[in-house]
Amino acid sequence: MKRIVIFASGSGTNAENLIRYFQNSEIGSVIQVLTNNPQAKVLDRCKNLKVSALSFNRTAFYHTNDVLNVLKASQPDLVVLAGFLWKFPDFILHEFPDKVINIHPALLPKYGGKGMYGSYVHEAVVSNKEIETGITIHYVNEHYDEGAIIFQAKCEVNASDTAEMVAERIHELEMEHFPQVVEKLLKSQEPISLPSGS
Repeated sequence: MKRIVIFASGSGTNAENLIRYFQNSEIGSVIQVLTNNPQAKVLDRCKNLKVSALSFNRTAFYHTNDVLNVLKASQPDLVVLAGFLWKFPDFILHEFPDKVINIHPALLPKYGGKGMYGSYVHEAVVSNKEIETGITIHYVNEHYDEGAIIFQAKCEVNASDTAEMVAERIHELEMEHFPQVVEKLLKSQEPISLPSGS
């Protein structure tokens, strides 16, 4: 059974969606959620779903090995950033190569980078009169939103759309595709068994 650890900073709708998706899965399960926000609603969601959850501060994340040691103890097959707003430190990424992924509410490389999250992204998309936007699931590297792209899904942006309307469409794409992409990544980690006698 593959082990998933989620990092989230806020409400946790994506985290809850992933937890529920894998509750009865034979492929993997969400074993822990970590947050940099002790007031985050994701903590309440985890409590209701009976999933271990911890909050941490900037010192524990960037200046000590506290968060790294928690991750090492959990031995995740995949670390999933689901609305996590802090830049991931290099020393943690080096311990989990090609195992940390993020979801971004735009079609990268457009509308990525520091400060581009949530409503800020959707407001920029609308004000620039884009005709489409979407979600990007990508590997995390040392730069904001610049890791290799794994998957993208698109939706239309109409001239009359508000940022809130775009956000609803993006949320639907996230709910539909994020768990499926995580599942495919976990499956792709499976060792390939060769036929006997080959």
